[in-house]
Amino acid sequence: MKKNILSSIFLLGAVVFVSACKPKKEIVVAPPTQSESKTDNSKAETLTLLNSKQLKFNTLSLKAKASLDIGGDANDVTMNFKMKDKETIWVSVTALGGLAEVARALITPDSIKIMNRLKNEYLKKPFSYIYNFTNKQVNFNTLQAVLTGNAMGEFLTPQSDLKLENGAWIVSGSKEDLDYKLLFNTLLKVAETNLNDVKNGQALKVTYSDYQKLNESLFPGSLQIKTLSKAKKINIDLQFVKIDGNVPVDFPFNVPKRFSVIK
Repeated sequence: MKKNILSSIFLLGAVVFVSACKPKKEIVVAPPTQSESKTDNSKAETLTLLNSKQLKFNTLSLKAKASLDIGGDANDVTMNFKMKDKETIWVSVTALGGLAEVARALITPDSIKIMNRLKNEYLKKPFSYIYNFTNKQVNFNTLQAVLTGNAMGEFLTPQSDLKLENGAWIVSGSKEDLDYKLLFNTLLKVAETNLNDVKNGQALKVTYSDYQKLNESLFPGSLQIKTLSKAKKINIDLQFVKIDGNVPVDFPFNVPKRFSVIK
């Protein structure tokens, strides 16, 4: 059972997509990096600037094609996401070109719910359940940041180390057992997020590209997620094919009576 949970967590809150489909919106090209750049901004000013580039939204509705490689078992699926900022992440995973739903998930800051339609199983746990498989610094907002291309806000603080390298900012540091490193592009959006918990043998790397305009901000059209928990590896390549912000959303999650509850 445990071998399926970590993948479900990322399907649930941080997941996914890649395929031949391309984003319909125009990609915003990042300016080239420069070997010489002014560095007279104070640390506080730079952090304020980076925070100002965070995606702000009330709701999101996303659709993507994904290639999932979970411990060497690779599958192509379609995924639909609906989100309410800081409150809800809803995910529907379909196969056969989007014709058959195989899983549905609902995550809130308090709970995790997953329906596995292939096995007629249902999992309901408190959000803290994920700490069996990931660092305790990971919270709901962390998962939402992974999916939306935002920097994890808890790391954009004066306690972090900040440096300018070839015209792009790098934020790094440690928080308890978790080492983090955020690499920004010249659009001042995250290009790469790295989290490492050496003590527990856990790591997460997320790479973002193809940023496009969404409302008054930018959203990544493509991202790659690589996770390691002990010897368990998960790779997720994704390409969003539909990105809508601040639209009406609902979060249907009705568990059929025939489903057995996973303890």
